[in-house]
Amino acid sequence: MKYEGVCIAVKDVNLSKKFYQEIFGLEVLQDYGINISFGALSLQQDFDWLAGVPKDSILEKPHNMELYFEEDDFDGFIARLEQRNDIQYLGDGVREAGWGQRSVRFYDLDGHIIEVGENMIMVVKRFLDSGMSMEETSKRMDVSMSDLESILYS
Repeated sequence: MKYEGVCIAVKDVNLSKKFYQEIFGLEVLQDYGINISFGALSLQQDFDWLAGVPKDSILEKPHNMELYFEEDDFDGFIARLEQRNDIQYLGDGVREAGWGQRSVRFYDLDGHIIEVGENMIMVVKRFLDSGMSMEETSKRMDVSMSDLESILYS
């Protein structure tokens, strides 16, 4: 068996396709009208019909999953998001985890949570570029030196 990806319910597949293309630069691999595949992520209009469930059971903002992306140019990505007027953030915007990774969560057009995190290699480089040693970075991120080297040289 091979995992192929996730399919999310959308109200308007064309608006959602444009949203994911503009924000994440995703390219359409297959277009079946009411179903668009970007590869590991697919968009399905009329999901109730596809799944054979009542239309009113398709919930908006269920808060029980998220789509997760990582970005090398995290600051640039945040600047691009700030130029849009259709982004509804969760919480106060950018947060930094205890291990130093910055991330932001927001809703797509259909209320699905999206998280974009700073690529972990970039987190390590940010700490090293700030003058921290490998040992200090290892301690700051609460990871072993071997794990830190694995992140940095992967």
